[in-house]
Amino acid sequence: MSRAASDASGDASLSTPPVQPETLSFEPNGWIPNNQRLPVLVYRAAVPISGSDPAASFEQAFARNGWPPQWRNGIYSFHHFHPSTHEVLGFAGGSARLVLGGPDPIGREVQVNAGDVVVLPAGTGHCKLEASADFLVVGAYPPDEDIGISRVGLSAAQLQAMRQVVFPASDPLTGRDGPLAKLWRTA
Repeated sequence: MSRAASDASGDASLSTPPVQPETLSFEPNGWIPNNQRLPVLVYRAAVPISGSDPAASFEQAFARNGWPPQWRNGIYSFHHFHPSTHEVLGFAGGSARLVLGGPDPIGREVQVNAGDVVVLPAGTGHCKLEASADFLVVGAYPPDEDIGISRVGLSAAQLQAMRQVVFPASDPLTGRDGPLAKLWRTA
């Protein structure tokens, strides 16, 4: 497919330069292990919000880049983490205040808006503090991973398994050569 054809089809990842993410790193926080090796990636205004179904733009980008979308909804209002997979959250509508990294003093409040994307490494705590009525999130994970959540600390064996979660093959927005590959491989 030519670049012109890609641009005409609305493929934002090919028609604009990739957004460079902010990185956030967290130490363990009580029962929340966080991921001391891989930073959280926060992409601001990464996906244009338009049309009657903006969530579809996130789903298409994630699927195209090897992160099959799993759900559309919100974010739990309690602290939790995914011990067996990395997660990408695409914010398709509204805005919210989240806490990443678990409760104070380690956790950090982050404002997200429609168009933003957050990639959470396995073990990273997160929860919603408040959200607008039109808040909508698309969640996706690398293929064939256990997407279960945890609200309790991990045993030593579970913590070791979390540290060995398979490295994703690509950035969920821009593919194999995207910022995730560069930032996580050097972490």
